[in-house]
Amino acid sequence: MERTLKELKPGEKSIITKVLGDKGAVKRRLMDMGVTRGAEVLVRKVAPLGDPIEVNIRGYELTLRKSEAENIVVA
Repeated sequence: MERTLKELKPGEKSIITKVLGDKGAVKRRLMDMGVTRGAEVLVRKVAPLGDPIEVNIRGYELTLRKSEAENIVVA
């Protein structure tokens, strides 16, 4: 079942299966931050209105916008 990172709740872990992005710059920036296929991601916190989302990936904390999290497909 494919879901996006945006759909995960705080405390949930998942594995990144795909990084989408129609604009090459957005996809490249995410990949430069370590958001790559096969990486394990843990959702730490989600702001009250859902934006931003704080995740732990590759041993560091990363904060993403909801629009960015929609481009990250997890399993």
